[in-house]
Parts: sequence; structure tokens; C-alpha cells
Amino acid sequence: MKLLRYGPQGQEKPGLLDDQGQIRDLSGHVHDIAGATLDAAGLAKLASLDARSLPAVPGSPRIGPCVGQVGKFICIGLNYADHAAESNMAVPSEPVIFNKWTSAICGPNDNVQIPRDSKKTDWEVELGVVIGKGGRYISEANAMDHVAGYCVINDVSEREWQLERGGTWDKGKGFDTFGPIGPWLVTRDEIADPHQLDLWLEVDGHRYQNGNTRTLVFQIPALIAYLSRCMSLQPGDVISTGTPPGVGLGVKPNPVFLRPGQEMRLGIAGLGEQRQRTVQAD
Repeated sequence: MKLLRYGPQGQEKPGLLDDQGQIRDLSGHVHDIAGATLDAAGLAKLASLDARSLPAVPGSPRIGPCVGQVGKFICIGLNYADHAAESNMAVPSEPVIFNKWTSAICGPNDNVQIPRDSKKTDWEVELGVVIGKGGRYISEANAMDHVAGYCVINDVSEREWQLERGGTWDKGKGFDTFGPIGPWLVTRDEIADPHQLDLWLEVDGHRYQNGNTRTLVFQIPALIAYLSRCMSLQPGDVISTGTPPGVGLGVKPNPVFLRPGQEMRLGIAGLGEQRQRTVQAD
């Protein structure tokens, strides 16, 4: 299934994308694409529905973040060896963990705001993993049983605040609109191997990132097992698994960063595409 949320910001309704690309309304069956809806029983209930019997949503509504009421937005840094190299950082021996604040979450095609006085706002296409079954001390062998599905994430990053102003990476990663998620939450059964997915990103039509999840340093089972030793994972938590090379910071000899009025377009095979316009934050 391809699950989604549509409608004005803060008023999104749950939906499903049918085989013809038509959005169908799920409001009569679930309150949101969130929490218990994402566990095995909740997904089985939705899978049992006849999509053609659901109300068709007219027009082209705004697509919101594909997961609602996210409790934790957990990110993994330097999880592609070639991206670590372009960042002049060592390949980590254990996963590098940082957070995006949930206030950073926005729809896949919403505007991305360049923070005030920012000169180093950057892009990062990433595979998102959505937790469906909670737990702690999860084994690698059972980790995939805890996955509801996958989505596209743009881990927008302000490099000065991330790397040059002391402290942790979090503050450079968590500005408002720095977490576009979606368009769809594609359930786990539809993706044969999440470690064989092409992912890419363009700015103003120029392809900067071309990668494949087969080059992840730490694969999804290892990440889930590791994270669940540090914290309990809960349904609706989102894990952003890292970015391949081609970020603006890594452009040689002169880094390239975003400015207002540009367009980012990014996607992952089988998971859809995002398209964002950059604007100056008020």
C-alpha cells in the first residue's frame, strides 16, 4: 500500500493511493496515518479494504507528511562511506545519531525556508524507515518485523549551525521545514529489498546526488537494533538512514549552497518524488 496524508497544513486527512494513482479517502476507517494504525493489525485492516470502494479525493490536494503525530525523528549521520569522505570525516565505527525536531516536519512539496542570515543551507536525500511495532532491545534478526514501511526524506541541513557553532549537530538540522517527508508511506511488503534502492536529488535540474542504499554502512536491521538499545522505539517513529555523496558541502573546489528561489527535486525508486521551492524565512 501507499499511504498518505492530504489537505491543508495541520488539517491533513488519511488517504491511500490506488493502483491508478487516484487518492482515496481513509477517514471513514482510521483517524490518521499514525501510531497504532501502523502496527501489523492496523495495516492488515487497511490492506483488507477494497480501494475502489473508498471515496475518491477530487482535484490535486496538498500532500502532507506521510506520517502524523511523529514522536521521534531520528537521523543517522555519515552512513555512506563516500559521503563521509566528501565531508572529510572518518567512516564511523558505530552509528552517528542525531535528531530533527518534529517541528521541522513538512509535506514533500512544501516550501523549504532558508533560515535568516543562512549562507550554508544544504540538501540530503535519504531513505526513511517508519516504525510500526514498538520495542526495545530488538535483535537484528527480528528488526524488520518492526518496520511499517519506507518513505523519501530530504534531510535539509544548515552547515554553519551544524558544524561551526559548537555543540551537537541537532540545531543545524532542525530548523522549521527542514524535514520534508513523503509523498507516500510505502508499506514494507511492497519493497522487495530496501538495501537495493536508487536515490537521487537535483537542484534547478542539475543532478547532484546519485546513490543506492546497497552502500549503506549500517543497514536497517543494525540501525533498529542499535537505536533500540538507546531508546524505546514506538509506532510512528521515523528513522532517516543517511545520505549518499553529492551534498552541496562536498562540491569541489567550492561548496554550493541553497538560496531562495531554487527548486529541489528528489526521489527514491518505488517510493515517489518530492519537489520543494526554497524561500526566505520571515
